[in-house]
Amino acid sequence: MAKQGKSHSTSSSASDADASDFSSSASHKGTTSDTATDTHRLQLTDHFLIAMPSMLDPVFGGTVVYICEHHVGGALGVIINRPTDMTMDVLFERLELSLEINPHVPLLPRAPVMFGGPVQVERGFVLHAPGATYNSSLTVSDEISLTTSRDVLEAVASGQGPQRLLVTLGCAGWSAGQLEEEILRNGWLTVRADPAIIFETPIESRFVAAMNLLGIDPNRLTGEAGHA
Repeated sequence: MAKQGKSHSTSSSASDADASDFSSSASHKGTTSDTATDTHRLQLTDHFLIAMPSMLDPVFGGTVVYICEHHVGGALGVIINRPTDMTMDVLFERLELSLEINPHVPLLPRAPVMFGGPVQVERGFVLHAPGATYNSSLTVSDEISLTTSRDVLEAVASGQGPQRLLVTLGCAGWSAGQLEEEILRNGWLTVRADPAIIFETPIESRFVAAMNLLGIDPNRLTGEAGHA
């Protein structure tokens, strides 16, 4: 995929951490962080962050972020409900890959590539169902992996890749303590992620669907509400 880029500054600290801080865990095939030995490990990996109304940042306001990794050193995630103007067929053309028609994923060519966050915006991040082993892949849960190497898209192009996937350009990163601080300031709600919202729910419905996991009506939510 495209070379690593610089983060763009925003009013949110989510863009302050370079995603390369987290590359060590994603650089091993099919591995995850060692939860057994990390006694200070936090529990937001495989969770959604849902922006509160008080989140007025132009990048993160109204977003749902899927957290792929969270530990004492910081956090890494991707926005799942902000599409770009680029579709998958255009992305594959730019990568000089021929996207074969896949009867199991017939709408894939016209699916939008998502804006994953303001860090490394020239780099691709692929959320997908686990299965084959790729060069730079992180197993987040039993149902979701994150891959940053080109080989996953080569597999998709040949019709052999994962049938459930979401491709983003860029990601969101937090350095140590930043995400926790934002949650304490009521910037985010948190809830265990549902893969169906990532892979099956229409983009425009993902925010409400994530809120519904908490039993919350977004229309009644105010900036004064506490976090979950």
